[in-house]
Amino acid sequence: MKYLESEAFIGDNECSEDAVKSSKLLEIKLDEKRDALAALPEDAPHDRRFELQLESAYILLDLDKQQEAWEIGKAVLDQAIDEELWLRAVEACDILYQSDQADAIKALAHGIWLGVTFPIDPELSVAMLQHLIDETPDTSDGAAVAAVTACYVVDLRTQDQDREDLKFFTNQLLGQVARRHSQVEEQEIFDFWVERMELDDPGKFLPRLAKVLEVIVEEDWWFDRDTLRAKIPADERQ
Repeated sequence: MKYLESEAFIGDNECSEDAVKSSKLLEIKLDEKRDALAALPEDAPHDRRFELQLESAYILLDLDKQQEAWEIGKAVLDQAIDEELWLRAVEACDILYQSDQADAIKALAHGIWLGVTFPIDPELSVAMLQHLIDETPDTSDGAAVAAVTACYVVDLRTQDQDREDLKFFTNQLLGQVARRHSQVEEQEIFDFWVERMELDDPGKFLPRLAKVLEVIVEEDWWFDRDTLRAKIPADERQ
């Protein structure tokens, strides 16, 4: 579950000496990614180029170089959308959000829209929705809508062991949101809460998620959503 586990490890060190060593290791990893990027032939697949750029940006975040990470993430986002590489576009939004720059929360909203609209790796979609939950006040309905959407995405896109792992994670997430939203502890009360909040009908909670994203973006969308929706294969539309 690579997207739901933190890549950073500097904060886990027990002393400043360990942190210095970890920073040096990160710098070495960053140089390796940059060397690999420079060695790519001009006709290398765009996906591979974006992958290396984004991996570099995640390392920059671990090194507290947020502005550099933002610049890479924004450039990749625009290019990935042009190339219809939706997974890379959402990863770019994740980097933009984690960079904590002025429009970071808007980047999160864009990433959630892409991650729910397109059938990308469900773990990344869930991770983006978890970010929204973390940003949302305890009593806000937005967290509940985000959590149940995460459950919905897992139901649609996963199978076998991945399904079991992600269903456990998202069910726990929804339970945590219910506790902080309405002090829900018992299963019977939880079921009533889900029904009362209309979280049992995608036709109701997905439009509510869309409204939450609209509020965050404030009509400043970085792409034309109708144009992108038209690119979804008919058999993959949700």
